Amino acid sequence: MKVKDLMSTNITCVSENTPISQIASHMRKDNVGSLPVCDDAGHLKGIVTDRDLVLRVLAEKQIDGMTSRDIMTNDPVTVSPDMSIHNAALLFSSHQIRRLPVVEASKIVGILSLGDIASKPVFIDEAGDALSAISITGGLQSKN
Repeated sequence: MKVKDLMSTNITCVSENTPISQIASHMRKDNVGSLPVCDDAGHLKGIVTDRDLVLRVLAEKQIDGMTSRDIMTNDPVTVSPDMSIHNAALLFSSHQIRRLPVVEASKIVGILSLGDIASKPVFIDEAGDALSAISITGGLQSKN
């Protein structure tokens, strides 16, 4: 099975100038934990996660005037739609992340989450192994 078979394609992108409050509103409205940051042509510039909002904004108490550019992870780990789910699961583990932007020709075409993989019984072991690797403590290891 390939990434394109499990990825979410109905995604909302934000710009680098999107205010933090608007990002949080989008996450709540869409019930998602991350938003890709894209230019007007749909090229991926970064990603903002719910964890970024908590650790980089709320914990620092610096909400006013902040935009996605201030807290996003630049150059996030990405996958192609044709990558195998097994290889994507290895990326979740090795980079201790829960979401992977899916990019084709440098444009975002979807998001693959660890939950997407766990929802398929055939991949439960891989999802469990990835979650175990992600859950290893050690502070802020990754920005996405």
